[in-house]
Order: sequence, then structure tokens, then C-alpha cells
Amino acid sequence: MEKPIRSLIKTISWRLLATLITVLLALAFTKDIGISTSIGILELIIKTAVYYLHERAWNLTNFGRKT
Repeated sequence: MEKPIRSLIKTISWRLLATLITVLLALAFTKDIGISTSIGILELIIKTAVYYLHERAWNLTNFGRKT
């Protein structure tokens, strides 16, 4: 079973990479760094929380694990 800190570190590293991609895509479409950054910040906050909760929920089950 993973410890919560491992899930948190995985969450942070993934979200930073994914947010960078989102900001770059938003910039490509809007050509506005302010709007792109705002989209990235909102996406970072919301998806970080959702991913962490998702990881913790999966950690409660033994589905797919060897026992």
C-alpha cells in the first residue's frame, strides 16, 4: 500500500507537467499569456485535488494487486 506522501509527490510532479502542456495549448489558441496562465492555474488547482482523491480512493481497494 502506498503512503499518502508518495501519492502527493506523484500528484505534484504529474500536475506540473500536465499544467505546462495546458498553458502552452491555451497560449497557442488564445495568443494571450494572461488568459493562458489563468487557465493553467485553475486547471492545476482543480485537477491536483481530484487526482489526489482518485489515488487515495484506489489505494483503498486491492483490485489488481497480488495478495
